[in-house]
Amino acid sequence: MSVVPADFETATVRFGSPQHKRLLAQFFIDTHREYDPERIDWPALSAEELHRLTGLPFWQEAVATENVTSNTVTAAAALESDPQLQRAIALQGFEEQRHARLLAALTAHYRIPIEFPAPYAPRDLEDDFLFAGFGECFDSFFAFGLFALARDSGFFPAALVEVFEPVMEEEVRHILFFVNWIKVRRAELPWWRRPAFRLRCGWIILKQVASRAQTARSLGGGARESSENFTLTAHQDIGPPVTLHGLLETCLRENDRRMGQYDARLVRPRLVPAIARALYRLLPARL
Repeated sequence: MSVVPADFETATVRFGSPQHKRLLAQFFIDTHREYDPERIDWPALSAEELHRLTGLPFWQEAVATENVTSNTVTAAAALESDPQLQRAIALQGFEEQRHARLLAALTAHYRIPIEFPAPYAPRDLEDDFLFAGFGECFDSFFAFGLFALARDSGFFPAALVEVFEPVMEEEVRHILFFVNWIKVRRAELPWWRRPAFRLRCGWIILKQVASRAQTARSLGGGARESSENFTLTAHQDIGPPVTLHGLLETCLRENDRRMGQYDARLVRPRLVPAIARALYRLLPARL
């Protein structure tokens, strides 16, 4: 699915402008894809494939993360006064809830024991949305690489991998929407409130970076992180052994490929790819 305009090389838009807001909302609404998790025809798995699937240690963390994200994003539609942007955030909330439904359908079908938490109640709409959004920027970047590893290694059958391709497409759209929404949100504030908004975003990003850095330090030391950072440790469980250097290379390649399908006038997430690219250059290939 490609939605890059024919004139993308010369197209420009001022971030936060009415044109940017229309482009952002329309991009997200137009690329929404219909599917029903409760009607998926789950593929039959061999005993070995079923053992691989049920033995993965991160299902509980994935369910917990989707619980927080789906309820946070759904509530965050109330932040917007622009009807189209509000519609887009509500649609994103629907898609996040659909991810939770997909996990529920998968774990039920393959009899993976999971405890589903009570629905998360956001405490501060904007802070929670910012925290969830920046968290998705980190998690989705690694998820792109992990998905490619699982797909290319044959660790899972192709039919099962295909079920989750729409989820990967949605994650790209979600973080693209979020980083552009940040531009819109900041532009709408009075000039004297913009520095405080930048500081809030920076503080949340620092917390996310610190959390991932702690997880990265645990890699190779036998410690496992049982938190929302499961996307950073999951390469230890999916497919053949891969180094952190190799994981970063795959993530960078997949991020560029997936982002390249969408309108070039939309700003791309830059921080996580920049951190990953720096680490990739610094780390020895054997690590």
